[in-house]
Amino acid sequence: MKVIEHLARAKETLLSFEIIPPKRGGDIHSLLRVVDDISKYNPPFIDITSHAAEVKYEETPQGIKRKVKRKRPGTLGICALIQNKYNIDAVPHVLCNGFTREETEDFLIDLQYLEIENVLALRGEENSYQKPLVNGRSANRYAVDLVAQINNMNKGIYLEEELIDARPSNFCIGVAAYPEKHVSAPNLEFDIKQLKKKIEAGAEYVVTQMFYDNRYYFDFLDKCRAAGIDVPIIPGLKILTAKSQLTSIPANFHITLPSELTDPVLEAESDEDVLEIGVDWAYKQVSELIEKKAPAIHFYIMQNSKPIRMLMKKLGF
Repeated sequence: MKVIEHLARAKETLLSFEIIPPKRGGDIHSLLRVVDDISKYNPPFIDITSHAAEVKYEETPQGIKRKVKRKRPGTLGICALIQNKYNIDAVPHVLCNGFTREETEDFLIDLQYLEIENVLALRGEENSYQKPLVNGRSANRYAVDLVAQINNMNKGIYLEEELIDARPSNFCIGVAAYPEKHVSAPNLEFDIKQLKKKIEAGAEYVVTQMFYDNRYYFDFLDKCRAAGIDVPIIPGLKILTAKSQLTSIPANFHITLPSELTDPVLEAESDEDVLEIGVDWAYKQVSELIEKKAPAIHFYIMQNSKPIRMLMKKLGF
């Protein structure tokens, strides 16, 4: 089922989750234990992140060698497993950076074979490995370009001429948004205009970057509605679990942590104390979001389900 269909049928706020594939050559069983945990809360869909190749330079007896490899492959296989083993709709992330449009089309066709109906279209990390475009290949520069490509496939328009008679795809397209603005945007108003372009290109719902002050989400929602964006906007949350995240989260995701959260974390004596503080903070956020009828709440859990178990227990699930 499509994400927008889940949202339309829901009588209360839905809960969804986002996980990350194991590192290259790693063990999938730890990830499956996470899925086992979160599946108990009946999520209508689970997002699976995708990762482009990375460039690394290694010193060898023959000199410095350049290696290009994907650190976390496996998105497609994990999607198939979740959708068929757990009967939960999988939402793979599809990226611009690091992939050609031709590779994207192949990936989307594979998703069609697996009857996966949902994708989240993202620009991806700007420092990802950029493949040289040879033999007439092309790349999507921005997420709006990727949305347009997926929407074209939904209309039966493919890149490959020999696929001219192929049936149209049927993807529900989600996109990301940033309540505190994207780092590369000059201001929030500009960012909302870019978001509207993605909606006009065919995106049907939005998932926000994490935030730790609900006022950012509600203010962002009001501004989006005023700008004519009327699709569902799902708030994204991540439970704070370690003191180190007080610096890593703002540095990596360019968001603000309120002092009402950071002060007690700084004073905490143990990791367990930090986790309790993080869960309590998330509980307050979730309670308000549910009270104000957010369509769903999307949790960035990656490969650690313990904080979610603690939060769900506190919420009474």
